[in-house]
Amino acid sequence: MPVTLSSRTPQQALAALLARYTPERLLLIGSHGLPAIEAFTAAHPGCHISQADAGMLPPELAAQRFDLAVVVDCLEHIEKSVGLQLLGGIRNLNASRIAVLVDLHACNWQETDFFALALQASERFQRDEQTLHLFTYDLLDYKQVPDWLNAQFWANPENFGKYWW
Repeated sequence: MPVTLSSRTPQQALAALLARYTPERLLLIGSHGLPAIEAFTAAHPGCHISQADAGMLPPELAAQRFDLAVVVDCLEHIEKSVGLQLLGGIRNLNASRIAVLVDLHACNWQETDFFALALQASERFQRDEQTLHLFTYDLLDYKQVPDWLNAQFWANPENFGKYWW
């Protein structure tokens, strides 16, 4: 299902994510000096920001845990295999929440590559000929709890020994 164009700007979308999660430890990969990040840090001086250039995380950052990882203007400048390792590593080891802002036409990625990493298409932005996509991942929203997963359907001790499955 294609995501419709957003009425917000990418900076407004990032600012909304930052306001929603209010991270105390933020990892920024790729572009530096984003207005949304600068405004957030001005309003939340206790937020610790770690920055890395496009590519694999340096060892000192790869060993840390962050509340939110923001990847902007990064995947367009690295090989796809490196990008897959980067996003998968961040998702598995470094952050429970990820936001990726990417221009799919400027890199060799498809939407399905992000879906394979469990990221969701959140918003799409267009200005002139450029289209940016915002993909997000939140471990707490990754999978909805199924209806059958509740105490009503758990094993009933009173039936042990009565039925054979």
